[in-house]
Amino acid sequence: MTSNQRCRIAYLVSKYPDFSHTFILREVLALRERGIEIEVASINDAPAQNRLTQTECDEAARTFYVKRLGLAGALRAKLWMLTHRPSGLVRGLVFALKLSGGDLSDCLRCLFYYMEALILAKWMSERELTHLHVHFATPAATVALILTRVAPVTISMTVHGPDEFYDVSSYHLAEKVRVAKFVVCISFFAQSQLMKLVPGSYWTKFDVVRLGVDTSKFTPRPLPAGGATQILCVGRLVSSKGQRILIEAVARLRKAGRDVKLQLVGDGPDRADLEELVRELDLSQAVAFAGIVNQDNIGAYYRDADIFALASFAEGIPVVLMEAMAMEIPCVATRITGIPELIEDGVSGLLVAPSDVDGLAAAIERLIASAELCGSLGNAGRLRVQQQYELSGSADRLTEIFLSRLGQAE
Repeated sequence: MTSNQRCRIAYLVSKYPDFSHTFILREVLALRERGIEIEVASINDAPAQNRLTQTECDEAARTFYVKRLGLAGALRAKLWMLTHRPSGLVRGLVFALKLSGGDLSDCLRCLFYYMEALILAKWMSERELTHLHVHFATPAATVALILTRVAPVTISMTVHGPDEFYDVSSYHLAEKVRVAKFVVCISFFAQSQLMKLVPGSYWTKFDVVRLGVDTSKFTPRPLPAGGATQILCVGRLVSSKGQRILIEAVARLRKAGRDVKLQLVGDGPDRADLEELVRELDLSQAVAFAGIVNQDNIGAYYRDADIFALASFAEGIPVVLMEAMAMEIPCVATRITGIPELIEDGVSGLLVAPSDVDGLAAAIERLIASAELCGSLGNAGRLRVQQQYELSGSADRLTEIFLSRLGQAE
């Protein structure tokens, strides 16, 4: 990038850095390496520092945390707006109330979003930032939407799905697309869902850019050493991830005489229920809960895995699948949303119907029974990631988009 191509932007994330969204940190670091100057704002505080990697701690130290300023910060931002942009103060308030649709609870929520937008307006002005990019078209993007009425800034967003598509009205998704300068979609599935919402004249705003992983860091793990088959699942313990289906599949495999063990990495509101299910199925010696594992330590879990399994009901394209595939671990996942764009069934992994316990158990059984199939799927999986989901390629493409869309390309 030449000196006249200097590109300075802000990123807005609901929580940054965060265990479940490490791909955002990787993206930010990769873009900075390519000359894009990024300052990150996070609505919520990061996890406790003793749970973060050193890289995450360093990033947290340079991140602007909106809610950390509290009511006093919101009042200072309002006073600043009265002095510098009084008309924006009024426009933003009117727009926020309009978004609420007159519902009392929504009105209160949108007023909080409005105050957060005021804080961001002051922060961006002080740093001479005029463009804000948001990950996920959820509440943080609503704050950004209000911000466009408060201050002379432009916004863009990365849409992951599928959460954004479940209630497009309350997320004001069509309005966000109309206001955004451009929209990055992580999959063709995500792009198609946005195309449903807006006229074709807006489709030129869309760019498909894959999330990616660094295959020089996620390298093929050693071949399994034998013994019990180790199944790994990485993800938040929430109903949409389908861990209950996976546990039931493990129970059926063990009942059929297969020596399998399951390692669940992650935490979340479903943990107590899942632990109770494990006890009910007498699987306490076969299912382990590792809790949250940061990026410095996750590699050991991948290296011990014979099979990686996701039984999700709702996903974008899971980065953990890309990581497992990059390490040549044969993967079983559900045939939903953008996952078939990553995994070709029978070639680079196995796909099953969501909620199908028997189908999931049968797919895992196929892998247990055939070392040859495991090898071919593992090799093809890594090649697939290298060809289409490599972090360097994704970062190159995203850099091009920021420069061209923001009018700074050569």
